[in-house]
Amino acid sequence: MQIEERVQELVEEKIADRADLFIVRIKMHNNGLLEILVDGDNGIAIEDCVQISRHVGFHLEEEDAIDRAYRLEVSSPGIDSPLLLLRQYQKNIGRNVRIKGLEGEKREGKLIAVNDKNIVIEETKKEKGKKATIEETEIPLDNITETKVLISFK
Repeated sequence: MQIEERVQELVEEKIADRADLFIVRIKMHNNGLLEILVDGDNGIAIEDCVQISRHVGFHLEEEDAIDRAYRLEVSSPGIDSPLLLLRQYQKNIGRNVRIKGLEGEKREGKLIAVNDKNIVIEETKKEKGKKATIEETEIPLDNITETKVLISFK
């Protein structure tokens, strides 16, 4: 069993009673960093990260699962992290997003709907000499290479 798989089992075990929490990514980096990204439908508290870290760390040590020095890091995805899961898209409905497509094209708009195949954004279209219009655009998830939430400080 790969270390990421074992860690996933341990995290799932720890958050089993918390339907609002979910694993975003687990990755063992070559530099010895074991990164666990966990999020929640309403965010995640530092205390939740601490509890997950203690649970995972305790079991990995007890099982002697990693045969080299490693650093365990449990956190939520940073504000500039791209969205990776459908559940993250759903959590961010109503926010403005920047999307990169397969061809490198970029679009921005308010995320208004998500399903397992597409997202829908409201884009503001501005043509020279005309009033700006708002259009709904459906984008297949398969055509997206990266989606980031735009932060507004207004």
